[in-house]
Amino acid sequence: MSQTVSILLVTPADNSTSNHWQSNNLIQFVGDDIHVCIKADANNNKISLRKIQQAGRKVEAAGVIQAKLSGDNWSESQQWAFALGFTCVGKLTNVAFVGQQKVVNRLNDKLNVFAWSRDLTNQTPSELVPETLGQLAGEYIKAQAPEHVSVKILSGEALEKAGWVGIYNVGKGSCNAPCLVTIDYNPTGDVNAPVTASLVGKGITFDSGGYSIKPSAGMFDMKCDMGGAAVVSGALALAIRQGLTKRVKLFLCCAENMISSKAFKLGDILTYKNGVTVEIANTDAEGRLVLADGLMAAAQTQSKIIIDAATLTGAAVMATGSEYTALFALDQNIVETAKNSATQVNEAVWQLPLEQWHQEKCSSAFADTANSTTQKGGGAGGASNAAGFLARFVPNEGQGWLHMDLAAAYNGSANSLYGAGATGQGIATIANLLNNA
Repeated sequence: MSQTVSILLVTPADNSTSNHWQSNNLIQFVGDDIHVCIKADANNNKISLRKIQQAGRKVEAAGVIQAKLSGDNWSESQQWAFALGFTCVGKLTNVAFVGQQKVVNRLNDKLNVFAWSRDLTNQTPSELVPETLGQLAGEYIKAQAPEHVSVKILSGEALEKAGWVGIYNVGKGSCNAPCLVTIDYNPTGDVNAPVTASLVGKGITFDSGGYSIKPSAGMFDMKCDMGGAAVVSGALALAIRQGLTKRVKLFLCCAENMISSKAFKLGDILTYKNGVTVEIANTDAEGRLVLADGLMAAAQTQSKIIIDAATLTGAAVMATGSEYTALFALDQNIVETAKNSATQVNEAVWQLPLEQWHQEKCSSAFADTANSTTQKGGGAGGASNAAGFLARFVPNEGQGWLHMDLAAAYNGSANSLYGAGATGQGIATIANLLNNA
């Protein structure tokens, strides 16, 4: 099967093959069409959406190239669930939606942004180097609203001169210069307009682990370590398409974490702009080092909301699996807002612990803090400890700050819900947060 196929959503009562040999199958082949068969259950929307996403996976695996959703039964959320399951590398936009034109337009906008972000994350690390990542993100967001977007890229030695020591030191071991990308979306026309929200994305285009080198199996998927940058860029682009009227600044912290005679080393001590000194206990805990710069840059905008997103810790994956984004905050109000936002767009999130005392979990005899511990994975509570490190670099004792550890942003191989590669999870939640800020 390789042609465009019509996909209908049916309940067993509606399904003409209910007594057929396929009657217990999630997807059923009826003539030239495919039926997705879901029992009606208004009390289990999450279950039905999950099954529909699994159906999308099965339809794609059957060899369908283009899925055309048909019939009157598809809700907007059900169509999106199917699209998440069906789309994959080479088929990131191969779904035709059905229904009222405004619904189709919303779904197409979302699908196109997700496709861009997922494709960006899936790029090979030799092609997607730090400055290229910044340029592509800037061009894409600017294309959404050319008259309202400005882009600035600070790279190489200029980073050190400007005091952005985290990005500079993580990236200085590579022949591809690190950079801090600032994207300013200002639809107000007023250069002095307040910034409502700031987004910060981890953009490690390849992570060898540095001198704390990863094993080959752990390094294989590390092209995805810029997934945070792809997610926040996609979120801003989607929010603009959805009609964002507030000023938002985006900061992408881009570097390659490589080994060379110039690379940063264990035992080095970095002094950040805010005076915090950091001893390097693990060069593979580099994401938090670059995000620290991005968070301080975001703080300078005095925005009431700061959201950072990063493929930061394996500990978050161990805690939540590969289907939830882990949330951390010192401000419970922003967590509740994020949970509500995620619920509205049907993305899975889960709050993990973070208290002020998590800042002390990575101790150092020679500096204010270490960037991690020498234990594998950062030791017990590694994801919370990483968030505690970041808390040293946010303003107002963390009020309005949300940290998203993107455990669900990438899958090394296909599973029952997603094809291999980037998922785009987090984009819709952040876009919704921006439009309701």
